[in-house]
Amino acid sequence: MGNIAVKAERLCKKYSITVGHRADQSLAGRLADSVQRLISFERSSRRIHYQREDVWSLRDVSFEIAKGDVVGIIGRNGAGKSTLLKILSRITEPTSGRAEIFGRVGTLLEVGTGFHPDLTGRDNIYLSGSILGMGKSEITRKFDEIVAFAGIEQYIDTPVKRYSTGMYVRLAFAVGAHLEPEVLIVDEVLAVGDMQFQKKCLDRMHYMGEQGRTVIFVSHNMQAVTRLCRRVLYLERGQLVGDGPTHQVVSSYLHSGVGARSSREWIDQRSAPGDDRVRLRGVRVRLSDGRIDDVVDIRQGFAIEIEFEVLEESPALTPSLKLIGEDGITLFEALDLDPDWRRRSRPQGRYVSTAWVPGNFLGEGTFFVSAWCLSLDPYVIHFGTEEVIAFQVIDNLEDGSARGDYMGELEGAIRPMLKWSTQFFPVIHS
Repeated sequence: MGNIAVKAERLCKKYSITVGHRADQSLAGRLADSVQRLISFERSSRRIHYQREDVWSLRDVSFEIAKGDVVGIIGRNGAGKSTLLKILSRITEPTSGRAEIFGRVGTLLEVGTGFHPDLTGRDNIYLSGSILGMGKSEITRKFDEIVAFAGIEQYIDTPVKRYSTGMYVRLAFAVGAHLEPEVLIVDEVLAVGDMQFQKKCLDRMHYMGEQGRTVIFVSHNMQAVTRLCRRVLYLERGQLVGDGPTHQVVSSYLHSGVGARSSREWIDQRSAPGDDRVRLRGVRVRLSDGRIDDVVDIRQGFAIEIEFEVLEESPALTPSLKLIGEDGITLFEALDLDPDWRRRSRPQGRYVSTAWVPGNFLGEGTFFVSAWCLSLDPYVIHFGTEEVIAFQVIDNLEDGSARGDYMGELEGAIRPMLKWSTQFFPVIHS
């Protein structure tokens, strides 16, 4: 297949479940009756009808992944991500359609799969390598590197059933990433590892991509997906609803849940937030080149605009904004202190107040903007809209961002590029 590593054609997966209920009862009634029987240990005297219902975990999913691509798969719980990975890993068969993988496959899907619990860590490394088709000498050459990466030197000859969850995951990932599969499939299982180990895993997967190996990475951590992947597949209710550049697909995924975009306008003055004196007309994120966009490059400055209309002359109006992180924590509030309008009355007309945010100021992630306008003397709030728009900050891992050459996670919502200086005092040999 030339340059193709993974090919999926119209994949469908159907599960049949058995449901029992009384024909004369609603869903709420069935639930209540079930709880009552559990509490009283009584059997219902009325007849229960059993029927089979079909649940589609995947529907007509098709895509191709080229060799050397590092591709993310995202979607909410129940979207079909794990089912897709199990089909690609040959753990389960599709109901219809076909999936092909060209090359040796390493998988890390669930804690507890892949190793024999009664064998030691050492034995499981050799067993896993043999399953991948590697010879003993080839595995031995990688052995020390695997053990060092997992950090379990002390327990390498202990049966893995006695490992903690973290130890098990560290060894499983180390084996999968170092025994050189052509395709590595990794599920959210990395979330059980500690922060330092997660960084090592991301660095390793990035390195594998640079070496021409294919990585398929499933995660709910959008920062990890954004750092690692240049392409993302987005599943929703078993269907592929997005496939494209990471920042575009991640933005679509994040905003699908919050219903907010980087621009919102109020055309009808009667429905716009405000009062008889001031009405909000629009809030938007504008990039340095003038475009309105949901996605901001971490290195580039951008503007947040608040457009409002003064219906009757008003003294000392102060537009303001609040920036909120995806964890709900307010990062800062900012007031419009433009000296041309500070402490001045504003005549009737339209105004656009613009706040400029510098590049390399925010970290990666999703941010929400709340917009306000108030008078200070007397204190009056003319309009206030919470989390009215949202945008995504991404780091393309190119030169010019505050992370430099570091590929791991940088904590915090704020990421300024600080000025550093170094003094060097050479050793003087006598």
